[in-house]
Amino acid sequence: MDGPDDFDRTTVREAARAVLAAHWVPEGYTAPNPATYPWQWLWDSCFHALCWTELGDDRGLEEIRTALSVQAADGFVPHMNYVREPGVAADLWGRPGASSITQPPMYGHALAEMVRRGVEVEPETVAAAEWGLRFLLFDRERLPGGLVALCHPWESGADDSPRWDDFCPGGFTRDRWRPIKNRLVATVERSACGSPVANPAFDCASAGFNALVVFNAWELASVTGRTEVTERADELAGCLAAQWDEPRRTWADAGLAATGSGRARTLDGLLAMLVAEEPDRIDAAAEALTDPEAYGGGCGPAGVHRAEPGFDPRAYWRGPAWPQLSYLMWVGLLRHGRQEAAAAVAAATVRGAMRSGFAEYWDPDDGTAGGAVPQGWAAVAALMV
Repeated sequence: MDGPDDFDRTTVREAARAVLAAHWVPEGYTAPNPATYPWQWLWDSCFHALCWTELGDDRGLEEIRTALSVQAADGFVPHMNYVREPGVAADLWGRPGASSITQPPMYGHALAEMVRRGVEVEPETVAAAEWGLRFLLFDRERLPGGLVALCHPWESGADDSPRWDDFCPGGFTRDRWRPIKNRLVATVERSACGSPVANPAFDCASAGFNALVVFNAWELASVTGRTEVTERADELAGCLAAQWDEPRRTWADAGLAATGSGRARTLDGLLAMLVAEEPDRIDAAAEALTDPEAYGGGCGPAGVHRAEPGFDPRAYWRGPAWPQLSYLMWVGLLRHGRQEAAAAVAAATVRGAMRSGFAEYWDPDDGTAGGAVPQGWAAVAALMV
């Protein structure tokens, strides 16, 4: 995990601040990349909020408020907010102003971090975050085994993860997968409020998504105290523990791909480490994250295990390092007291962010940039330096 260059804390933080400031828009959020991604994305904004807060800027709380401003009456929080141009994607989503699916509810962690750092978060924002988690835990479909179902692969945040390959007939290619993803929007089943509750055409419960629901519910409980939401999250954590796949040393998805691509070794699968309690599983994840023959890389953990068929360190979701996932791996390692592994992941991720120019994602070995450059969520390097 060593590299020839290291970056001091001040340099990294100022670089992160410059990216966030350049991407800030007056409507109250940080555009991930103004040219490629000008709208507000839910989990991007939660990572931006963490970074703003680390840098001592109150725009972090404003960004969370803006993300939650399009929340539905039943608690559903859309994954995209088109506040700058409400009609731009109405044909795709069947509604103006916001999308009709969600993303991992990272607002629970973001708000908890704000409170821990002394930010005064108003009760209304905390209540909205809890309401969003309640929707996922109580209103969203559960698959056999108890995991919360996804309504679309985009809800996981890991858009083209190898875990979805079984849903791409004929074998995964980006050209083949793209129209399938678009069609899956139309098959979502909705509540009376129009909120996504199930999708019979995408029979999948992602281990990573479920882990982030539990993690964020537990994090928010540090602000609210224990509630019905926390108790429901505890139950979900037990269901997730049953998804451990010992031979592959990862957590498996449930649903149609449970015995196939849903067991692919990917970082989104390892997100369950955040809420796991079994020391041997934490050890397995820590070892893999720092092993150069598994996920380990000099510029951050590879997004896909190097022994997986089709691993490509520069192909979108097929192997590059993703800064938001690296951050969550770091948080999980720290939570479980794996300090040495956490330090190695942090140093490598910071190196990758700086070498890539704060890219959307990058080659885990040499930091070659991929996707949009710069991308706001790469500012998590400021938290990890």
